[in-house]
Amino acid sequence: MPEAVAKPELDALDRRLIVATQGGLPRVSRPYDAIGAELGVAGDEVITRLRRMVETGVIRRIGAVPNHYAIGYTANGMSVWDVADERIDELGAKVGALDFVTHCYRRPRRLPDWPYNLFAMVHSHSRDEVAARVAEIAALLGDACRGHDILYSTAILKKTGLRILG
Repeated sequence: MPEAVAKPELDALDRRLIVATQGGLPRVSRPYDAIGAELGVAGDEVITRLRRMVETGVIRRIGAVPNHYAIGYTANGMSVWDVADERIDELGAKVGALDFVTHCYRRPRRLPDWPYNLFAMVHSHSRDEVAARVAEIAALLGDACRGHDILYSTAILKKTGLRILG
């Protein structure tokens, strides 16, 4: 029988903190202090509580979610790769470490129509630049790459996580 997973205890301040940050951190030099001031606690307390919530799985991560179009990257290509399953961890780590890859992850194949199991997002100023970056990935993968393609974004999707009401 699987072991029961204990639910982390959230107090009223934790819930207020989640509500205060779920739309993003304020764009100021000391965002945790600004959130703390809004909630009546020190910025260090905000950091401590957020860190605990990440460590216990209450929240998955804290990270920047840029609007790539707003910063000039209008060509956004998800490169998809067919690589040997036994090498995907090694190769995915190499691809994910490239400074022009914003996220890289493994996905299941959907044979016979979809042979790709490694995905790597590339943002750039033009499709030609994306294609050049994808060629760099192909060179890195070498013979381990059995095929690839590029899927270009055609719309901006709203990037939000779960929302709770205050």
